[in-house]
Amino acid sequence: MLRKENIIINDIMELLSKFLGEISYPLEDILFAGVTFFLWAAVSLTFAGYTKQRQNYPTGYSRKIFHFLIFGAASIVQWRWGFPGVCLFGALTSMVIFYALLRGDGHPWYEALAREKDAPYRTRYIILPYLATLIGGMGSNLLFGQFALIGYLVTGIGDAIAEPVGVRFGKHAYRVPVFGNLESIRTVEGSLAVFLGSLGSLLLGTMILGVWHSTFLHIGAVAGVGVVCAGLEAATPHGWDNTTLQIIPTLLVWWMWG
Repeated sequence: MLRKENIIINDIMELLSKFLGEISYPLEDILFAGVTFFLWAAVSLTFAGYTKQRQNYPTGYSRKIFHFLIFGAASIVQWRWGFPGVCLFGALTSMVIFYALLRGDGHPWYEALAREKDAPYRTRYIILPYLATLIGGMGSNLLFGQFALIGYLVTGIGDAIAEPVGVRFGKHAYRVPVFGNLESIRTVEGSLAVFLGSLGSLLLGTMILGVWHSTFLHIGAVAGVGVVCAGLEAATPHGWDNTTLQIIPTLLVWWMWG
């Protein structure tokens, strides 16, 4: 038993050493990046709060504006600096989100993220997507390396446009069984938006990763993953699609072209 525990500890230490070894930037560059990341998150959430409180946008819009800006930035950070950069970006963004939670009802940052329909569990449905994002981002990076970019793009674009499209244009609702007696209510228009957004994200991601092939087979495979993304967004329990939409598309693209 002791030997097995030592092996596990050694594996963890080796992984940690490898991770720390990738951080080869000077301290002043890391500090500058940290300040920049914090300001980006703060400005993004301020802008989202402005659209809700001053422009009277629905929370489905303001929430996804922040979602799009953060995942868009995370995609760039992932592409440029890899997992260490994403960890720093995530840590600074977390500070902004935690401050919004501490301020609570009435604060522009909190109101930009907390849906009225989630009452009396508005805070819960900020924390759950946050945890889902953390699990999905770290899991896809540790399992698939640079291919984690796919998950950031799909979640940041495909998922981000689903709720605004559903709120504005959703006319044809349908129910999807989730677990037990629970059901997820989606719209055909929102799911189509997820598919189209995911398709564009997948095409862009495969180009950036250098695995793009301009063949009907490649486009068909990407379209198939897009359909999977739309299905995941519809069927994943409320608050957890930031995990499934990061890991599953990344897995499929890695399996086909990794």
